[in-house]
Amino acid sequence: MSLYLYGLYNGLVLGLAIFLVSSGLTLAFGIMKIFNFAHGAFFMVGAYTAYAITGQEASSLFVFLGAAFIAALLIGSIGVLADLAVFRRLAGVPPEYTLMAAFGILLLSNGVSKIVFGQAVHTVYPPAVLGDFIDLGMPVSVYGLFIIAAGILVFATLEIGLNRLWFGKLVLAVARDPWMANVAGLQVQRLKLVSVVVSFALAGLAGGLLVANQALSLDLGHSYLLYAFCAVIVGGLGSVRGAFFASILFGLAESLNAVVLPGLPGIATYSLLIVLVLVRPQGLFPELSQ
Repeated sequence: MSLYLYGLYNGLVLGLAIFLVSSGLTLAFGIMKIFNFAHGAFFMVGAYTAYAITGQEASSLFVFLGAAFIAALLIGSIGVLADLAVFRRLAGVPPEYTLMAAFGILLLSNGVSKIVFGQAVHTVYPPAVLGDFIDLGMPVSVYGLFIIAAGILVFATLEIGLNRLWFGKLVLAVARDPWMANVAGLQVQRLKLVSVVVSFALAGLAGGLLVANQALSLDLGHSYLLYAFCAVIVGGLGSVRGAFFASILFGLAESLNAVVLPGLPGIATYSLLIVLVLVRPQGLFPELSQ
């Protein structure tokens, strides 16, 4: 029984880690319809940025969080350049061109990362205050609890920001009908820019917070990007709530798969994806597709 409980705990940690990555993708892909395939690369750059600040182990929780926020600011600044130079220029063309441009940004980001950071694999540890374990009948990582808390906090912030604050409602209005929003006098381009910047910043923040969750390498973004896209699509395009619950479902499926069917890795995740797409093709919470 403790093995299954441990699998549930690990599933929650993985699920909230997936949501931290998919939260920014929800804004870009789900709400603003920007096919940002470079999202995983910027998540990886955010992790490397935090590592460059803290080293192998942050000296304190304050330094660890500070490095994550600096990574968010850096990647958010890159988002400004990406929107002004690429996404805004492709606003009126078929989405295939945006997809190809995002893939070009992905290749550029990977190439620059190889030059700046090298190709070595690094082991990064959380600060000492997060490195302990709590005995709850089974060893529970404090860092895992931190990831769960961070994911819930980001979810609550986005839910309140988009659905309760006036600025979030303006962003949703632009996402639903940009033409009418422009006729109504809204600063459509400015709102889109802010949304893209927040999307990129969330990728950098996720990289900084999850840098100690696995080995740091140039392939780090690939390990989460597929899960993130699955969560955004299954959750319902533009639905932060849907991405949140879908991320948890995929995390639990992957973790329990390792407990029940260790010889068939990934089968539960892809089976769940197929079932959810067949049963709920519109998504779990299709807020913007209605």
